[in-house]
Amino acid sequence: MTAPQPPRPTNPLVKVCGITRQADADACLEAGVDMLGFIFHAPSPRCVTPTLAAALHTPGALRVGVFVRQPQAEVLRIMAEARLDLAQLCGDNDPAFCRAVGPGRVLRVFWPERYPARAALEDDLHRLGPAMAYALLDAGTSGGGHGRTQDAERLRGLTCPVPWLLAGGLSPETLPAAMAACTPAGYDLNSGLESAPGIKDHARIRAALALIRPPAQPGS
Repeated sequence: MTAPQPPRPTNPLVKVCGITRQADADACLEAGVDMLGFIFHAPSPRCVTPTLAAALHTPGALRVGVFVRQPQAEVLRIMAEARLDLAQLCGDNDPAFCRAVGPGRVLRVFWPERYPARAALEDDLHRLGPAMAYALLDAGTSGGGHGRTQDAERLRGLTCPVPWLLAGGLSPETLPAAMAACTPAGYDLNSGLESAPGIKDHARIRAALALIRPPAQPGS
């Protein structure tokens, strides 16, 4: 089933990836997280099975599966088994692959450090634009969940045809500088909210959300 094309967000989106436990999913939902990510990449310490992901209750949040170089048939099978809304594709997937998954269901990953200039990155974003619902710009040159940050200043004023999320080492400590450097549609957090791989620190989840969406001041 194809998910509807998501609207462009008016407030920053928040995605928390690497969910492995119901208690962590509950803490994210209570804090107001919009997207919860489940990793289906065996080498990751945060990898879960489709059965485990399907059993986690996440009312009101988009469910995102993280895939690395899996074939289309496997991605589609896991999306159905794990009750996923979106596929986060981390394997240099071309437009044909994204269209097979469903353009309205694809969050495509890009690594700005691969590009010699921002214009080249923007060209790639526009080339893939019709085949994806969101873009995710991560640190490093491949993979994710490594806790590395990136030079977010490089992304100031970025032109992207779909809402894009900033990722890479984001935490309550690093978010202020990243938020001052550029204005993505949202933020993707993972290891910066953990006490151990796959174990989220609920106080850090709340702290990150308070930075991204500051509570309204009395009288405002």
